[in-house]
Amino acid sequence: MGTIAARAAGRWRAHAVALSLAGALGLTGALAGCGLLAEQNGTPPQTASQPATARPGTAQPTGAGTPSPGATPTPVPTPGKGPACPVLRCTSVLVTGDMLVHTQLWQQAQQDAAAAGSPGLDFVPLLEGQRRYISRSDLAICHQETPVAGPEGPFSAYPSFNVPPQIISASKAVGYQACTTASNHTIDRGTDGLLRTLDALDAAGLKHTGSYRTENESHGILIVQTPAAKVAVIQATYGLNGLIPEYPWQVDMLDAPAMIAKAEKARALGADIVLAAMHAGDEYASAPNAQQQEIAHALADSGQFNLVYGHHTHSVLPIENYNGTWIVYGLGNGVTELSPWYVVNNEGLLVRAQFGQDGSGKWSVTDLAWAPSVIVRDPYRWCSVASDAPQGPCAGQEADAATRQRTQAVVESMGAAAAGAHELLISREP
Repeated sequence: MGTIAARAAGRWRAHAVALSLAGALGLTGALAGCGLLAEQNGTPPQTASQPATARPGTAQPTGAGTPSPGATPTPVPTPGKGPACPVLRCTSVLVTGDMLVHTQLWQQAQQDAAAAGSPGLDFVPLLEGQRRYISRSDLAICHQETPVAGPEGPFSAYPSFNVPPQIISASKAVGYQACTTASNHTIDRGTDGLLRTLDALDAAGLKHTGSYRTENESHGILIVQTPAAKVAVIQATYGLNGLIPEYPWQVDMLDAPAMIAKAEKARALGADIVLAAMHAGDEYASAPNAQQQEIAHALADSGQFNLVYGHHTHSVLPIENYNGTWIVYGLGNGVTELSPWYVVNNEGLLVRAQFGQDGSGKWSVTDLAWAPSVIVRDPYRWCSVASDAPQGPCAGQEADAATRQRTQAVVESMGAAAAGAHELLISREP
């Protein structure tokens, strides 16, 4: 252990100042500037619709002064973005699948940058179609599947990824606020790759969870403030492709009791809504495997999670309402190359969940909507094949209809439609 620590010390020297500052401020669950917002006292930052002295999700006074003893405080209406809020306070969260960058995609990014008269790589055109959906949510979370290299490379794709960091700045540019980072590829490039990825996320202003620089950071909880609520994200992966991390705390591994313990900590820190993200499943499958179902159900049964969702399979999986908790088993790919062998690899699912707060202060899903997508090429683009065709035809009307029907059949195969999940028609929202 001493030898490993000495070898790692040089790589982490740049972070020592941040760690010392965190210790001086008494932060035990988070590292400021590392994408973690773990508030020990549960006090949120001030927002235009949220007084600094009030906690989101609780009754709040209106007008000047403090209500007299026995008076009933009036909650502040906060409808949030997305569909019409059926209660007084709502917030919406959007999630997408794996950001899986292959050679064809960074070649496309180079061409797009050149077409704009810019040097380097530009992934924004690839992701541009997601912007409209993201803008109609209060919080958007991506999944950064792979480690990143330096801006000039060298880059590599499967099986040991080292991709351009410009994909991260592009994710921020189209509106994502946070990304999960625990996957079977997280340590493809060892500790150096892990650190580069977290540094790139920080530089872009994206919060993150799932992999960590330090043991202290690994105990933190990602909590993001929206206008109406504090949303926590707990994320883990089923494995690391047989690789062993330099330290066991560097990547969160899929374990229901550990995830539940983190959720309980998030609640203690003031989180109103807690999401679980699982990187698991059988690649190119159309149904969840036993591990996915067992862990997702255990998380739901704990009563600590408001939504469970997943990625990894590179295919869309069903949505299930399990005893009142929504489980989105697989989002497919956020972006990827166009596979000639696995048509499902080219498809994805964008899901937006609206959460509403009832009179007792409890938050639950009040609307769950999904939009099917496909990757097209010449040029490579993410494209929605929802029935309102917000980007126009993607691969052609017939091909788009086939993708939409295939996706819908899988999504609804575990009773999602009967439980209220529906297609997201973004162009029909005000």
